[in-house]
Amino acid sequence: MKSTQDTSDKQGRRHRKNGARNKSASKARWLITIFFLALTISAVFSFFSQQLLGRASLSGAFLILLAIIAIGILFDLLGVAVTAAEEKPFHSMASRKVPGGVEGIWLLRNAGKVSSVCNDVVGDICGIISGTAAAVVAIETWNSTHAFSQQMVQLLLSALVAALTILGKAFCKQIALDNSTAIVQSAARLIWRCKRLFSRKSKRKK
Repeated sequence: MKSTQDTSDKQGRRHRKNGARNKSASKARWLITIFFLALTISAVFSFFSQQLLGRASLSGAFLILLAIIAIGILFDLLGVAVTAAEEKPFHSMASRKVPGGVEGIWLLRNAGKVSSVCNDVVGDICGIISGTAAAVVAIETWNSTHAFSQQMVQLLLSALVAALTILGKAFCKQIALDNSTAIVQSAARLIWRCKRLFSRKSKRKK
């Protein structure tokens, strides 16, 4: 009896050790993934924003700045929604083979990672890039008007960007909580359409 119990205890300790190692390895993989994902998204966003801002007029640059702020707010909306929505409606959709049902389940089962990407990665990147864009718009505004000092214009625009970002996220947070299922469903359908589009292109190439 003792030998059997000792064997089971050893096996239990091994399982716990293996589980702890797997969790550590999974966390390490996720940290590496999030690092390179942030690096890639930041590089892409920075490149396109610089290209567009370099060619845009003052009004166009201001619209680009607003678009960057809006992207950050929209991703924050999705990040909050995936943490609040429930799986049950999406199981029903998946069983009826409704587009987006399977993708919605995946989003909710990976809510922590999806929220981290949306809120932390994309949200922070948009915040940094919007600050850079605000500096460009401030310089263009000062060159056009010379009404205030360049430092004052930059200060006012930076404050405006911060206020718009905070106001937008605060306003959308309650919307995300009240309409979490609909928001996740829209995102899931978009993912489904993208997957379908890419699968069609790969079939055509073959």
